[in-house]
Amino acid sequence: MPTLYLATEPAADKLLAADPLALLIGMLLDQQIPLEHAFSAPYQLRQRLGHDLDVRELAGYDTDALIAIFAQRPALHRFPKAMAARVQELCRLIVERYDGEPARVWTEAKTGAELAKRVGELPGFGKQKAQIMVALLGKQYGVAPKGWREAAGEFGPARTFKSVADITDAASLAKVRDYKKQMKAAAKANA
Repeated sequence: MPTLYLATEPAADKLLAADPLALLIGMLLDQQIPLEHAFSAPYQLRQRLGHDLDVRELAGYDTDALIAIFAQRPALHRFPKAMAARVQELCRLIVERYDGEPARVWTEAKTGAELAKRVGELPGFGKQKAQIMVALLGKQYGVAPKGWREAAGEFGPARTFKSVADITDAASLAKVRDYKKQMKAAAKANA
């Protein structure tokens, strides 16, 4: 089990390391909010539900009730309605395509390209997010089908510090933040 530093809260990071659904939900929510908030949300969702996350339960959950859970203060995401619906879509796809087993998204992939394709088919996972997920799985979870680094694109090489795939402690988190600041500054300068 990897030692993660994505939520920066030991209990939340432990859940991400142990629960494939929590990891997928955290990665899904990692947009337009601080990454610590996104990756602590699965733990908070678990607390609000009062029990472990269950993909079948979330897939069939009353949508309005799930939105209400996401919107409770502090909200699990900046856009609780949209993200609650997207989490539910994710869970429904996992139930339908992977028989309710989230880890099958990666455990059955034979190649890095297949892994990237499977992750990229998940709701809310575009090409870049799929590449980052492949890199995270390869670098920290030991999910390394042939060609995974290539499928992870620029996030695949070791110690690039470009994404959550390389965050293992406070120092690496700071390096990823610095990289993202540089990218935003360069984009702003080129605009």
